[in-house]
Amino acid sequence: MEIENELMDNINSADLDNLSDTLFSGDEGNGGIEEVKNEINGNWVPATSINEAKINARAKRRLRKNSSRDSGRGDSVSDNGEPPKSGVTVPTSPKGKFLDRRSRSGKGRGLPKKGGAGGKGVWGPPGQVYDLDEVDIKDPNYDDDQGNCVYETVVPPLDERGFEKTLTPIIQEYFEHGDTNEVAEMLKDLNLGEMKYSVPVLSISLALEGKASHREMTSKLLADLCGTVVSMKDVEKSFDRLLRDLPELVLDTPKAPQLVGQFIARAVGDGILCISYIDGYKGTVDCVHARAALDRATVLLSMTKGGKRIDNVWGSGGGQQPVKHLVKEAIVMVLESTGDTNFKMMLSLLKSLWRSAVITMDQMKRGYERIYREIPDINLDVPHSYSVLERFVEECFSAGIISKPLRDLCPSRGRKRFVSEGDGGRLKAESY
Repeated sequence: MEIENELMDNINSADLDNLSDTLFSGDEGNGGIEEVKNEINGNWVPATSINEAKINARAKRRLRKNSSRDSGRGDSVSDNGEPPKSGVTVPTSPKGKFLDRRSRSGKGRGLPKKGGAGGKGVWGPPGQVYDLDEVDIKDPNYDDDQGNCVYETVVPPLDERGFEKTLTPIIQEYFEHGDTNEVAEMLKDLNLGEMKYSVPVLSISLALEGKASHREMTSKLLADLCGTVVSMKDVEKSFDRLLRDLPELVLDTPKAPQLVGQFIARAVGDGILCISYIDGYKGTVDCVHARAALDRATVLLSMTKGGKRIDNVWGSGGGQQPVKHLVKEAIVMVLESTGDTNFKMMLSLLKSLWRSAVITMDQMKRGYERIYREIPDINLDVPHSYSVLERFVEECFSAGIISKPLRDLCPSRGRKRFVSEGDGGRLKAESY
């Protein structure tokens, strides 16, 4: 053993590092051989001692690598086990300095680089205003008309599916608030395109499933939208579509033919549908439901000649009526009343509304002109309507409610009376 220890001391660590693993590959794989002698520096040394020396050399190399790797981690304990003294900087490894993103000069306030304009996807520092790019004439894509371009927002037209999805909630909300102006403003913001005629179609289809008040509101909506959102041609096209779709509408609403006929009659009465519209279908309709709708409209329009007002086809409209209709209704109440009580009350009401500017001159004029046109039909139910109307118009003129030209337009009807017996009982025509 003493000889072996002396040999181990004489072995240089460099010689151990240069030992090839192949020298002992056969010895490590053969477990039956306990001892193999090899020659190192002219001396024979047992294989077991060589293996122990090689293992010790490998352990030293690992220790040196680990110590150099951990030298830059800021050990809190020195080599002799004592903590480092204050003011002594712990050395760091080059690898640690490479990964450190702090300023190596020890300067800086921790602010972002380039004032926040150096990051990915950033167009510049906050608050920076860019000037307009000048057009480069030498640009191969340059166009002479490029400087005269006008940019505007383009709203794509609605298709059939998008139309129904967009307008259905608008019509349903209208049944709650009853403001036709709001519906008109919302429709003007949409690009209806060729789907304008579908506005009355969808409105009437929804009203068929609702109450009588919803149908009355729908008739008023169509009257207010005609001329602003839709035209009379669009209204005619919409009723053509409704007459074709009646076989399908009857499945959900059995009274659809009668109701559509009432809508047609109301549209003719409101002046948004030509009176010759029904005549154009005579002898050309094969659908039973379409014929029933047109017959219903014809009957209602013929009844207006007997004094029945088409305005109340869905019932009384109440305070939702326009001002010109309310003026007309006030005069009709005077004509149908007996005695002077309603006469004086309506005269006082119109005078008050005129002075407070609730009713304008144009609204008053339209209301009186409508009464003048319908007085022949009203006279069938109220025989003395002409005389009462002349008296009421004269009182309104004296109160300053109407102008002299409007008073002169008041129609008068000649009456037949018996003269004295000396005339032989002849009838004499006289106007008053």
